Amino acid sequence: MSPPAWWQEPRWRVAGFLACAAALNYADRAALSSVLPALRGDFQLTDVQLGLLGSVFLWAYALGSPLAGAIADRVSRTNLVIGSLIAWSSVTALMGAAGGFATLLGLRLGLGLAECLFLPAAIALIADCHGPGTRARALSFISIGVNSGMVLGGSLAGLLAEHFGWRWGFGVLGGAGLVLALAARPFLPRAIAPAEPASPPAQAPPARATRTEALAYLARVPSYWVLVAESTLSGFGMWTFFGWLPLYFKETYNMTLAAAGFAGTFMLQISVVLGLMAGGWLSDRVAHDAPHRRMLLYGSFYLAGAPFLLLFLGRPAFPVVAAGIAAFSFLRGLGQANDNPTQCEIVPPRFRSTGIGFMNAAATGAGGCGVLFAGFLKREVGLDGIFAGIAGIFLLAGTVLLVGYRYFIRTDIERARLVR
Repeated sequence: MSPPAWWQEPRWRVAGFLACAAALNYADRAALSSVLPALRGDFQLTDVQLGLLGSVFLWAYALGSPLAGAIADRVSRTNLVIGSLIAWSSVTALMGAAGGFATLLGLRLGLGLAECLFLPAAIALIADCHGPGTRARALSFISIGVNSGMVLGGSLAGLLAEHFGWRWGFGVLGGAGLVLALAARPFLPRAIAPAEPASPPAQAPPARATRTEALAYLARVPSYWVLVAESTLSGFGMWTFFGWLPLYFKETYNMTLAAAGFAGTFMLQISVVLGLMAGGWLSDRVAHDAPHRRMLLYGSFYLAGAPFLLLFLGRPAFPVVAAGIAAFSFLRGLGQANDNPTQCEIVPPRFRSTGIGFMNAAATGAGGCGVLFAGFLKREVGLDGIFAGIAGIFLLAGTVLLVGYRYFIRTDIERARLVR
């Protein structure tokens, strides 16, 4: 009997389902950016208030992420994924019924706390199911889901807002998440305590880790803090970009809500998805017998992509902006494909969710500051100047990664291999 095709293997079904859940996770958070003009008119909001709606979500996500990572290292990751999916989908649906700025702000805070539980558990589940030979490709599934979800949320919310009102997008996305939660069980490892042997598709899980043990280990890993620094820098830049690009297109090129929502997410994310697909394959090939090379790829592609954002300085025609965004996003995707695989090389399995939680906190906390900061600077500097400034942030992030590659990564990989 011939072996099953790769997509029929349980370990790949886990990756596929979690990619779909990640797409909804990011669609729900991205939907707001596409309806900012409608919200501004409906609730009479200022630019700073619009920025605060994006920031409060990211700050709540950042505050909850370290605890979410610690929880995922101690309880059933399957149950945590499903519970988070139900919680954030319910909050998203309620956002469509918000009656004012204060209610919407509170729901955005709740959305951040509900969504932060998902990624640390989901990424660790995939890492548990895949060894070094397939890990980058498998983890690229969830990254592809994340970036596809940005397109889904931005495009769908903008389209529905154009024809039916801004509330419809939140109701549709929230309902889709609840349906997906009902279908989750056949795709994920059965809910077990982390110390018990697992049934397929997962490998035997690592022993329980206390939060103190995890933090003590992470504190001694310089390469991990290099990744945290990169997450802080790229989070500040990318969440500013995500949060304000649709409004930039509407104001600069006089697009409709639907067109601005699509353009503001599609050009960023489709190129990232293509980069992630190619980057996952490239990472596994280049790092097959030299896993430290993942960090080299990561930093090099960031340095190559960042200068394309300087195109915003000339306020060029839309096709030129589109080409620059596509080039930057593709190269960022090639680099980003090495993010979670690198963390899995330097952090032992029993501490991974905790490590992912702190990295998420750094990225989203900084992102919240970036979104709000842009709201304050928008009138004086303009969004084109803000976007061009993000090039410098990514050049610095790439440099930090190459320093980590030069001085720390090899030692930290060897240390992780000795831990059980």
